[in-house]
Amino acid sequence: MTTTEIQRGLEGVNVAATKLCTIDGQKGQLIYAGYDIYDLAEHASFEETAYLLWNLDLPTSKQLSDLNALLIEERPLSDLNRTLIHELAGKCLPMRGLEICVTALGALDPRASDFSQEQLKWTAARLTARMPSVVAAFHRQRQGLDILAPRDDLGHAANFLYTLTGEEPSELQAKVFDVAMTLHAEHEMNASTFSAIVTASTMSDMYSAIASAIGTLKGPLHGGANSAVFEMLEEIGDESNIESHIEAMLSRGERVMGIGHRVYKTTDPRAIILEELGEQLAETSPDRKYFDLSRKVRDYLAERLSGRPLYPNVDFFSASVYRMLGIPHDLYTPIFAVARIAGWSAHLLEQYADNRLVRPNAVYAGEKFRAYEPIEARGQGESSTPR
Repeated sequence: MTTTEIQRGLEGVNVAATKLCTIDGQKGQLIYAGYDIYDLAEHASFEETAYLLWNLDLPTSKQLSDLNALLIEERPLSDLNRTLIHELAGKCLPMRGLEICVTALGALDPRASDFSQEQLKWTAARLTARMPSVVAAFHRQRQGLDILAPRDDLGHAANFLYTLTGEEPSELQAKVFDVAMTLHAEHEMNASTFSAIVTASTMSDMYSAIASAIGTLKGPLHGGANSAVFEMLEEIGDESNIESHIEAMLSRGERVMGIGHRVYKTTDPRAIILEELGEQLAETSPDRKYFDLSRKVRDYLAERLSGRPLYPNVDFFSASVYRMLGIPHDLYTPIFAVARIAGWSAHLLEQYADNRLVRPNAVYAGEKFRAYEPIEARGQGESSTPR
């Protein structure tokens, strides 16, 4: 690359070496620290997956027990988190509330600037435990419901569903959500991960880096896509409306969210797994129509765009799966963050261990050597101040 060549969106630019994740977009492969995502989704819990990302090895029974104990210990909200949730719920979007609460959590941690690997792993586990509690409490507060205390007898995924809905999930519901979190836990150098690394490279603390990642994930071209998929399904409403709705979207030049991916040139393996899980949930769910509609939309697009096929990504089926789990669609992106904290923090462990300030260049394309004019000589002009 020449010094004046610009790679828009940094596509194709390598910014770091990592042992955490690799993606083969042509083959549709996703690997976490050497383990295929299909293998982890079938056999490993989210807690095991998080440990794998932080330590590059699956845990022993004792190591997993110790991690579970730490997660249980760190689940309860702080008084400051409760105060913030009380003030923010109903006044801002859940992602903004989560971002603020993560920053507040760091503000009260006297060890926030301890960059030892041991302390960073503790912080990663603390954030992993606390973020689901924040999201669940935020939702219940805005609904005028009591915030539920976490239950020590439930695993990470089941506890979140319980504190969100007030009902203990079935074994299938807990399993589906656990797998969904594993699928979202890590995805190499995506936009939010890069944002976290940029912040950490200044030697700012992990809490600030994660807040940066949450702010980045909030955008509809990244984590917000799954919510947009559900909104589309609601607008379509019925199979008979698929053709007219999709054709209207395409004629306006709009993207069909959840279809296509910057990396995958075939179906995202996570979408394949979520579709299989969705089929199991749909057997007993009163909201199965959204799952069935997703499949019909997928099939219509496959036929309509057969000359240039676009394949579902993880967001496409997560929308209907989360609906069948009783999760409101504006919580889909916060839930993405609740899972991705494992991968974000794992990348930060790598960054802090071998840090270098991220400071790219920009190619100047403006005018040069302009002469200063006194303000009296510049005329009146129209106001350009935003109002």
